[in-house]
Amino acid sequence: MVRVLVLFYSTYGHVYKLAQAVAQGAREVSGAQVDLKRVPETLPQDVLEKMNAIQAQKEYESIPIAQPNELGNYDCILFGTPGRFGNMAAQMKTFLDATGGLWMAGALVGKVGGVFCSTANQHGGQESVILTFMTYLFHQGMVVVGLPYTFQGQQKVDEVTGCSPYG
Repeated sequence: MVRVLVLFYSTYGHVYKLAQAVAQGAREVSGAQVDLKRVPETLPQDVLEKMNAIQAQKEYESIPIAQPNELGNYDCILFGTPGRFGNMAAQMKTFLDATGGLWMAGALVGKVGGVFCSTANQHGGQESVILTFMTYLFHQGMVVVGLPYTFQGQQKVDEVTGCSPYG
């Protein structure tokens, strides 16, 4: 059995929907046990209200919140985050910053890691988000899995297609 964690942060629900699809796809792999979890929200309630994010976040409030020390229990971790100025969201970064003990113990060395993201528009920095996220995976000793150009779906030019060799 392969234990897979799909771990996400979502402000407005877009990354949550991606995380659901990623988890569904992982569940199609024979022998995979897939958990879907989220990282904690760090913004104050009044800020979320001003951002009109409260209603969207209610949709996934039942999804369990992960604890950093849980990551070592998985064989594969697929991280999902919105893009913020070409980087991962601060909520995800805050969560990852709490994994120093895992790094010291080598708890994630050899685990498979991948990243998916969403931004506000087609040229919102998706590849930058994924590439800057990968430094965390490398520091933890994770095996990074991308999408080779042999996947023809990313060769389309007749429609907007959301994929790249980075994730």
